[in-house]
Amino acid sequence: MYEAVHAHPEGESTVSRLAATAADYGYDGLVVRNHGALPTFDAGRIRDEFGVDVVRGVEVRAEDPAQASGYLGSLRQEAAVLALHGGSTALNRFAVRQERVDVLAHPMRDGDLNHVLVKAAAEHGVHLEVNLGRVLRTSGGRRVRTLSGLRKLRELIAAYDAPFVVSADAASHLELRAPRELFALGEVIGFDRDDVEAGLAEWGRIAAANREQVSESFVEPGVRRGRYEEADAVAGSDGHTAPEDGAEADR
Repeated sequence: MYEAVHAHPEGESTVSRLAATAADYGYDGLVVRNHGALPTFDAGRIRDEFGVDVVRGVEVRAEDPAQASGYLGSLRQEAAVLALHGGSTALNRFAVRQERVDVLAHPMRDGDLNHVLVKAAAEHGVHLEVNLGRVLRTSGGRRVRTLSGLRKLRELIAAYDAPFVVSADAASHLELRAPRELFALGEVIGFDRDDVEAGLAEWGRIAAANREQVSESFVEPGVRRGRYEEADAVAGSDGHTAPEDGAEADR
């Protein structure tokens, strides 16, 4: 299971401090998704010290779809997880049709999400975030409204089998919550334990798939660069031609 967080300088805690707490809570990894720019940290050192995989992600914040499109183009090849800061109806409508977007972050924040948009998200593989942060850190009428929105989101996700992720959206190690706490909160919304666990694990699956594609060995799905040294294709004795540029199909 993975959590998605905002770290220093945007958040209050460093990546290392967040990783230490995540390890104590039993997480396998963290996605650092600061707004605007890819974070800088030593993922190898953190993994060795705390046993937690740390993923370089980013959450794009834009004023309108045109601006968002420009940011997506410049960050897609670098981010292992690319989220779009949603909430407004216009950005939600834009994001769910963008296969470049991995996650539409907090889609119920300021706008709305209807069955048409959720169906589009399912068709384009855009994950909808079930963001529990406001439930955990607000009270009164605001908390009630947030719970109502999340229940609606759960119903839409179930109706269209849309992909989703779950997060407490922590900006400090003190805001991280153990999985068991998120399981309990999920039940209030209507998710069972398996749903919440799957939503936490999905961050890691997204990162793994994107890391595969940006790695130097990736050529296309199912094909990687191999150990061939010749740049040109070499015809085999059976009449077939070896893959160019050292590419070899996965077996």
